[in-house]
Order: sequence, then C-alpha cells, then structure tokens
Amino acid sequence: MRFQTPLLPAVLIRRYKRFLADCQLPDGREVTAHCANPGSMMGLAEPGSPVWLEPNDDPKKKLKYGWRLVETADGALVGVDTSVPNRALKIALEAQQIAALAAYETVQAEIKYAEKSRIDFLLSQPGLPDCYVEVKSVTLSRRSGLAEFPDSVTARGAKHLGNLAEMCRAGHRAVLLYLFQRGDCDRFEIARDIDPNYAAAWESAAAAGVERLVIGTHVTPEGVEITGPVGAN
Repeated sequence: MRFQTPLLPAVLIRRYKRFLADCQLPDGREVTAHCANPGSMMGLAEPGSPVWLEPNDDPKKKLKYGWRLVETADGALVGVDTSVPNRALKIALEAQQIAALAAYETVQAEIKYAEKSRIDFLLSQPGLPDCYVEVKSVTLSRRSGLAEFPDSVTARGAKHLGNLAEMCRAGHRAVLLYLFQRGDCDRFEIARDIDPNYAAAWESAAAAGVERLVIGTHVTPEGVEITGPVGAN
C-alpha cells in the first residue's frame, strides 16, 4: 500500500488529546497534524522524534496534515496510523496474498455482525465456512525484536475477541490478525502486564476456536508492504 501523497519530514513537538500532534517542518513552520491512533503510542510519541506527515488539500478536513510515521531512537520506522493495516490488508486479501486466507475470493469490509459491531473483513467462498477477520495494528516494542499488543487497556479489543468466539460457536471461521507496523520485530506476544483482561479474553477466544495470524510489514516513507507471517508466543 502506497501513501496517496508524498510524505514530508518533520519533528514532533508534542502529541496531545490523543488525536492531535504539533510538529515542526524543515522550514521552521509549526503545524498541527491529525493522529489517527487511539492507543497510548508507548515509546513512539517522544518530543523531538523524527516524523513523517502526509499533507492534504481536502476542504472537508480541518487539519491539513496527517501523522503517518515516526522514527525510533534505533532508526526503525513505525507506522502510527491505525487505518493503514486495513487498507494494506484489503489489497492483499483481494489479491489472495495471505496464504492462510487465500482460499477466499470474496472480500467485504466493515460488515455489521454481532451486537453493535462491525467486522473488519468478511471472507466468503462456496464450500467454505464464512471467515470473520478482525485486524489489530501492532506498534509496541519494549524488547528488541519483540512486538506486543495492546499498548494500553482496551475493553473494545476484548469485546472483539468475544464476538469472534461467538462466530466460531455458530460454525463460522474467525481470525484475529495482528499486523506489525514496524519492520524491526520478528516475534509477537500479548502484553499481559498492560491489559490482563485482554489476555484472558484472548485465551477464551482461542479455546473457542479463534485463530491468530501475525503478519509483518516493510515500512518506508513511500508505503507499507506486507511481508508475511511472523512467529508468535
């Protein structure tokens, strides 16, 4: 998936109110960018960090910049926009590039299911059970090479796991797909210390038959490219 507009380098001044980030462009101008990330962004929102912004000229948007990437102290690029995984995966699913899901030819996004919920992707194919796929953006890394989810308490995430378990019990296939938005990790774990309730919800969902897929990416200022499966504990 390529970014629609070439990204601009900048320096993060501060992130605040979760969805706002003040940044300084190379010419010295200070701008406010939209931060499409409701999580804590632990380790990724340090003032002074190099960031990349995507400009837009949409008159309907109040903010003319969107924060897309940040560079860590170790030089790794990390995607911070939580909408990117769904955009990248839609392309990959339609092209049948995800091996574990390649048997499905029909891909529908944002379909209503369960109670007051929407599934990220509903996959269907004659002769196969419908497959409900929920996508999570993984950006947290507290140990070298290890990515974790979640980066904050997420009651919504636990609810999603419960919904997927219900789909399994109804005879469908259900998948929780964790997509890395960073290329410096090759292992994955649930961050049990951050949200024990989410960890328990995962164990319950797995016992009900919910599958887990962990997918890596290559992140550049040009876009995010899916690379393939990653190991998980």
